[in-house]
Amino acid sequence: MQLHQIKRKHKNKAARTVGRGGRRGKTSGRGTKGQKARAGRKLRPEIRDIIKKIPKLRGYRFKAIEGNNVVVGLGRIESVFPAGATISPKTLLEKGIISKKAGRIPLVKILGNGSVTKKFVIEKCLLSQSSKLAIEKAGGQIVSQA
Repeated sequence: MQLHQIKRKHKNKAARTVGRGGRRGKTSGRGTKGQKARAGRKLRPEIRDIIKKIPKLRGYRFKAIEGNNVVVGLGRIESVFPAGATISPKTLLEKGIISKKAGRIPLVKILGNGSVTKKFVIEKCLLSQSSKLAIEKAGGQIVSQA
């Protein structure tokens, strides 16, 4: 092997040129002049102004008008539970009448849909006026309301 036959292990990198014809010269890929060409440029995103003009709807940072209660009718309770049963959100969940909302047992409101002949003990449930009267008329009792 002669000195003129030796080849490099790595190819020689092309020299980075500056100015016209260079890869990152003169304006360095920023186009020409103006706010966008400056260092530390800050442009207000256009979409932000558009979003600010859209009126806020009710529900934006407000509590919802509708409650997060799950509604259960008296007729449904009458058909599922035996006489003398204690009815609470937990027991309603176990029987499959209600389901969890966002991983939690929701508030339950019992409405006066249907008739009641059995005695029930109601715990931790909201009641409508008609359902309250129907339960008390059937001999049931309301221990605590949510």
